[in-house]
Amino acid sequence: MRSVTREQAIAYRLDVNHLVRRLPPGSQARAAYVGLQDTAPRDALLGMAARMEGTTPTDWEHPSLIQTYSPRQAVYVLPARDFGVFTLGRLPLDPAAVRRIDELADHVCDVLAGEERRGAYIDGLRAACASGRIALRWDTTSLYAREVPRPQIDVPEARLELCRRHIQYFGPTTPKVYAWWSGLSPVDARAVWAQVADELVEVDFAGVPASVLRTADAPPRPHGVRLLVASDLRLLGRDRDGRFIAPGLRPLTPAADTFHPNGLLVDGQIAGAWGRKGGRVDVLLSQDLTTDQYEALQAEVAALPLRGPELSVRIKPCPTAPVVSPSRTSPVADRSTRERQPRRRPSS
Repeated sequence: MRSVTREQAIAYRLDVNHLVRRLPPGSQARAAYVGLQDTAPRDALLGMAARMEGTTPTDWEHPSLIQTYSPRQAVYVLPARDFGVFTLGRLPLDPAAVRRIDELADHVCDVLAGEERRGAYIDGLRAACASGRIALRWDTTSLYAREVPRPQIDVPEARLELCRRHIQYFGPTTPKVYAWWSGLSPVDARAVWAQVADELVEVDFAGVPASVLRTADAPPRPHGVRLLVASDLRLLGRDRDGRFIAPGLRPLTPAADTFHPNGLLVDGQIAGAWGRKGGRVDVLLSQDLTTDQYEALQAEVAALPLRGPELSVRIKPCPTAPVVSPSRTSPVADRSTRERQPRRRPSS
């Protein structure tokens, strides 16, 4: 059996999720291919900026995208053409359970009466989104719901495509992990998984059996700097054992705290945490940066789809791993402690 290390798994996930090599401008749907979680403040937009060159402040509402609730009750930004994959694809296999969802959708559509309305308090709205008949629009202050035509994709095919995407973008993975991510019951997830089993190869993932697609390519070594939003940190394994896209908030850096929940990715490793208020991006480093890495961080902040982005960088010493303290004799560390206007990334 082929062995996959945690480092190899992370390198693969970062690559297929376009967090090593960015997509060209105008690739909004490709950037959201497996969904972008849109928790406040506008995480889906910042997640898109980490994946796509030239992201603008309005790209979250691009015509190629649509929003709805995920199984974990967070709003997600999705490719509009694949709306059926992410809604009908997570319908339970029990026909009676599907009928209950359709009945909830009937109720929600009756309340909407053909109009877009503020929908956060409509009874049954979250569960009804799995029907594929309810789309959302969240502007970070209000949630709006509207009725849309039911997607044309066959439900069984939607289930298989959703499973394939999970394995392609989050492998190595398991049916248990897929059940959590998709919202299917463990029994239903195993049943869907069995239908794509011929497309998979089993691997030893750091001592645990898992699967990847047979077509998965060896990833390049991660390089560069990215500002990852909190939901993207699951790619590095925040579960208890640090392996899967699964429940858990295992800390990836001692710099993270309530006000700095996001991660600074440097050459495939988390080198600090960050948060923002408006356009001010505050970075806490758990290790020092080279001059090139610091300049790359400046460019990342400058390219964020925010009004007047400003960068503040500090070093937060790790209690178990000493770092270079800022001083006049360490030009990079000294520079990193001062707030400054980041450089604009040169156009490519």
